[in-house]
Amino acid sequence: MRPVPTWTLLSSGCAPVLLVGGWTIAALLEGPAYDPATQTISVLAAYGAAGFWVMTGALLALDVCHLLTAWGLRPAALAGRVALGGGGVVALVVALLPPPSSGGSLIHGSVAAVGFTLLAVWPVLAADRGGTAAWGLRRVPSIVVTALMGVGAGWFLIEIHRHGAAGVAERFVTCIQSLWPLVVVASCLCHPRQR
Repeated sequence: MRPVPTWTLLSSGCAPVLLVGGWTIAALLEGPAYDPATQTISVLAAYGAAGFWVMTGALLALDVCHLLTAWGLRPAALAGRVALGGGGVVALVVALLPPPSSGGSLIHGSVAAVGFTLLAVWPVLAADRGGTAAWGLRRVPSIVVTALMGVGAGWFLIEIHRHGAAGVAERFVTCIQSLWPLVVVASCLCHPRQR
C-alpha cells in the first residue's frame, strides 16, 4: 500500500472546520434576518449578503483542502481521488457563481448538484476491492457513507420543495461530505501497513 503523507491530515481536517466556521461567521454577519434552519448556505454566499466574502473565502479554501487531500490520498482508487478533487473544483465554481440576492439560480443549483454528486460517490469510487485496505477505504463503510449522503440529499430536496428545514438538511449532508475525507485519511494513517 502506498503511504499517505501526514500533511493530508491537515488538509482533510481543515475542510470541515473551514466549512462550518465559514457558514457560522457569515450567518453572524448576516444577523437575525438569516434563518440557518430554513435557508441554505448559498444565501450566505449570495451577492449583497453581509458575509458574502466570508462564505466565498470558506468555499475557496474548501476547494484547496479537497484538492490537496485527493492528491495525497494515494491508497484510494484513482476514480475516487478524481471525484474528490472534482468536488473540490466544483466548490470553487460554486464560490465563483453565487446565486443572486433575489433568489435561486439554475446555474448555481446545477453546479452545486454536480459537486454534491461527485462528493457523494467518491467514497465508493475510492474503495479498495481487496481485503487489506484501511477501514475508510473498505467497501462496506464506503457504501454506507455514500448511501447516507444520498438519504441526506433526498431529505434536502424534500425540504426545499416544501419550504421546510432545507438549511438543516443541507448542513447535514455537507458535514458528512467534509468529514469523510478526514475519516479516510485517519484510517489510512492508523493502518498497520501505513506504519
